Amino acid sequence: MARTLVPILLPGLLAAALAAGCSGGSAAEAAKPRGAPALTAAQAQQVLASYAHGANRAGRRLSGKALRAVEADPQLSMDAAALKLRRAVRRRPPKLAFSDTAFYIPRLTGYPHWFAADTVTGEGDRAVRHAMLFTQAKAGAPWLLAADPYPSAPALREIALDPEGYAAPVDPAAKDLAVAPAKLPQAHAALLTDGPRASGAALLADGAKTNETYKALKQGEQALAGRGVTLSSRFSPAPYQVFALRTKDRGAVVWYVLKQNEAYSAAKRGRLAVSGDLVGLAPARAAKTRMDTTVLVQYLATVPAKGRAAVSGMYRKAVAVHGA
Repeated sequence: MARTLVPILLPGLLAAALAAGCSGGSAAEAAKPRGAPALTAAQAQQVLASYAHGANRAGRRLSGKALRAVEADPQLSMDAAALKLRRAVRRRPPKLAFSDTAFYIPRLTGYPHWFAADTVTGEGDRAVRHAMLFTQAKAGAPWLLAADPYPSAPALREIALDPEGYAAPVDPAAKDLAVAPAKLPQAHAALLTDGPRASGAALLADGAKTNETYKALKQGEQALAGRGVTLSSRFSPAPYQVFALRTKDRGAVVWYVLKQNEAYSAAKRGRLAVSGDLVGLAPARAAKTRMDTTVLVQYLATVPAKGRAAVSGMYRKAVAVHGA
């Protein structure tokens, strides 16, 4: 489903610029392929085309239920919330069409089966790059889009391919990287919650989606405090699988998800409102003096064999709000 890249709005304030399990492991193992690819590139193209058809159908109907035929969580919860916003503002998404697509299909020994697609929607200044990840839960199950962070650079083009054109999965617990993919969510959550001095924060390189986001959040909190609103924000690893593929330099490209819980409070009524990215999730006046939100944030990171992990992609969407 086409999604509008809109920055998240805090009540009355532009927020911070927040805009897998598998077999596999070391680079040596990549030279000795194990398992079998779950599908061919031609079949992956069919999966992508089927997804576009289903997502466009859901977009025309502004129906989150229709997305269930082509998406799985966390993508499903996030895109369903995006459709609620569009339904509230009475604006359908643009038709989805993919171009300049490359598929990265790993050899796997068990389920879930999965593959990635580096592709583009839109043209010119409105072109958006995607790092899509499709999964199949079991034999005969449908292929569903599970994640789609927007990379700021074509990071997937660095994925290594064997002589037959297939990729190598990386064990989330792999020890031959600067940081094991499974440890990325906790490190990133700690940085965004407690800052660059938090435990594990040094594993991540400086950038717009790491230390700069933390600074922007703190500035947002201070701005809201001046308007009589208190905001506390906490990040934690979301309960979804971590997926990773080996890169040409023996590093890995990693998909993972964080959950952000925001709590707003105000002594006086009228200071809080359901606005911006929260529209459609609750009535506009649902918040009196307190508002709690749940946000999911997908990330794409590149982890080197040595050095710090660089976060290159993100898709952020509020999925729930409760006012009191």
